Amino acid sequence: MGNLMVLVLLFVFKSYSQETLSELLNIYNNKSVPYISVQELATSKTKTIVLDARELKEFEISHIKDAIHVGFDSFNLKSTIQKFNDKQQTIVVYCSLGVRSEDIAEQLKKAGYSKVKNLYGGIFEWKNNGFPIYNLENKETDSIHTFSMKWSKWLKKGIKVYD
Repeated sequence: MGNLMVLVLLFVFKSYSQETLSELLNIYNNKSVPYISVQELATSKTKTIVLDARELKEFEISHIKDAIHVGFDSFNLKSTIQKFNDKQQTIVVYCSLGVRSEDIAEQLKKAGYSKVKNLYGGIFEWKNNGFPIYNLENKETDSIHTFSMKWSKWLKKGIKVYD
């Protein structure tokens, strides 16, 4: 009976233990789009288009400098293609952690864009690594919309904003 109790406790503990970011992304993503690290994006010398796949209220609170809001629920592939007609240009898509951005990046790949990447860990990882984020006035901010209470645990630096 004692061994069974230990096994049950181990199972319960494992079920409720916090997974790593890598484990989380493995659960939600299928790796159909290659990741780019925040360090690689921050030090990139190539002209890169950065697309924000979060909702407008998230983007308005904070975004990566010069990112272009494309949204998730409101994402429109046709209008995005019209803005970026060079299918060989490098495009990095991000969201809070890298889940929604993979969906948007997949759509761009299917539309023929060959250099699309998903920002590993999204804007949370960007901020956690000390890179600046900006508000609508293009002023640096520490406030980050965390999408939900559940996802907010992944933001280690900055001020968490829920709505």
